Amino acid sequence: MFQLDTLSLVFVVLILLGVVPNLFYSSGYLSHIKRKVHYQLHYYSFIISMLGVVVSANALIFLFFWELMSLTSWQLILTEVKKKSTVKAAQFYFIMTHFGFVFLLLFFLIVTDGDLSIGFVAMKETAVGFAYPTLLFFSLVLGFLSKAGAVPLHVWLPYAHPEAPSPVSALMSGIMLKMAIYGLFRFLFDVLYPWPLEWGIMILSIGALSSLVGVLYALSEHDIKALLANHSIENIGIILIGFGMGMIFDTLKLDTLSTFSFIAALFHTFNHMSFKSLLFMSAGAILHQTHTKNMEKYGGLIKKMPISAFTFLIAAISISALPPSNGFLSEWMIFQSMLSSSHIDIMALKLAMPFAIFALAMTGGLAIACFVKAYGITFLGLHRSANAKHAQEVNLLMKIGMIMMMLVIFSLMLFTPFYIQWFDKAFLELGHTSVYQQIFPNGFWHMHSIGINGGIVSPLILFFSLVGITLLMLIAYKLFGVKTRICHTWACGYNTVAKTQYSATGFAGPIRRFFSWLYKPNIHFTKQTIAGHETKFITSEYEVHVKPLFERVLYDSFAKFIQNVSYWVYRLAHFEQTRYAAMIFNIMLVVLFSYRIFSHEFSWATFVLEFFVMIISVKILIIGDKK
Repeated sequence: MFQLDTLSLVFVVLILLGVVPNLFYSSGYLSHIKRKVHYQLHYYSFIISMLGVVVSANALIFLFFWELMSLTSWQLILTEVKKKSTVKAAQFYFIMTHFGFVFLLLFFLIVTDGDLSIGFVAMKETAVGFAYPTLLFFSLVLGFLSKAGAVPLHVWLPYAHPEAPSPVSALMSGIMLKMAIYGLFRFLFDVLYPWPLEWGIMILSIGALSSLVGVLYALSEHDIKALLANHSIENIGIILIGFGMGMIFDTLKLDTLSTFSFIAALFHTFNHMSFKSLLFMSAGAILHQTHTKNMEKYGGLIKKMPISAFTFLIAAISISALPPSNGFLSEWMIFQSMLSSSHIDIMALKLAMPFAIFALAMTGGLAIACFVKAYGITFLGLHRSANAKHAQEVNLLMKIGMIMMMLVIFSLMLFTPFYIQWFDKAFLELGHTSVYQQIFPNGFWHMHSIGINGGIVSPLILFFSLVGITLLMLIAYKLFGVKTRICHTWACGYNTVAKTQYSATGFAGPIRRFFSWLYKPNIHFTKQTIAGHETKFITSEYEVHVKPLFERVLYDSFAKFIQNVSYWVYRLAHFEQTRYAAMIFNIMLVVLFSYRIFSHEFSWATFVLEFFVMIISVKILIIGDKK
């Protein structure tokens, strides 16, 4: 019923590292929540469900805790139903999470042959004999990546995360998304191993697309929690890039490179948990004090909320992958794994790899730009609203939670060798080659890539050098008595006020215009002029709204198609009962023919015959004669 091997233990620790600081933070945040009993009941059930997912030993228990995790997180989104957007976000999340659940259920029903009580390893015997293993792979991908928020199944994240209470946003983004990564590790290794090259290339491509799309839409956001939610899409993409490279190298029997790539993906999973949890905590502290998620209403908060500003800065440095942060180390490992594939002469890989490298490099640059915007607009400059002007630092429990999560980030950076040694042990149990000695051949000061032309990085030396230089500068400042000169900000002769500062909209303007083909922004510009003069005006307002491409093209079109089909079925059921019964009959034929195809040996002759039978049946019974 339950198991605790090294892989499960790794994810149990991931959950605990994210949950313990969150418990302090949540206790401090509780005064901001009206439905306290509802919140606490589902909050603790949510944590228990995630632990249950990673220690489950059979399909029935796994699905039970997976569904419990989905339902409790759905109810947590509905903790404070103040407006229609909260209900809409919860509905969207409920639909998407159960869309994935259907495919997971299909996967388990096939690999268990209907007996959901058997263990994961025993499922492999049924999976090996199944005629369509790619169907099982797609079921896993759709089931888990809809929960992880990978493109194109990502559209629920920017809606659900902003509407949930901030401690819940931290848990959902930092931990819950990683349960999908655990599922991929568990079932690809235990049930579907070995896999063909195409599967790894597909995961790599999904990861590259997710990372690029996530960061581009994060740049266009002014809702601070929606911005962070889009960065979750980006970082899930980065994890999938490492995961895909591990699958590719494993298929090509490059065992050491495969383990190195899988460790990089797992390391970034931990890193994303730490810095994204802290970012949502800091954003929640700001929301708690200013009562708005709109970054255009912030400004100057570094003076009012110094601890929140500092913790946000540390997390922003990490998510931007600036050295020597933990985010830099895991992304460096993923880059090294991709660059180590240059000698592989396979056309499909030569097409996918340049796009993946470009996507990851572009993602890194845009992430820095995005967090320069987020930090600068939020914490620096002048106050942009009365709420920001009168904001104060949050209570002690919330500060303790943020500081504890910041220490988790530092631990992942300073004790990287210990984490990697542990991850290496997990993959050793899964049948992979140990690579720890190759990554740290000369002790923990230098971290080596194991590729053909691999590089070396020294995170501890970089860190202590930065700390040392900073201390020397402070000592020199005090020792030589450097005078501080205070001057008024020069604003070209104008008075410096909040309205003349850079706005979040203005900061992202050049990038938004460059990617206008993707954003398709709705721009609203109003101006009240004086006596008809174009250059003289009293007020001017400029707003930009961006609706994501996938939602606009894919989901809206699908929703319209479903509405049309539903209306057509409604008309048949109420006004043409004979044709309605004929349609039900044809659906039964499709189910029976599909069962034969998937359960027995495929035959083109039988398939063509059944196809023509279906066409004739539809023509005679449903379409009929046109008059």
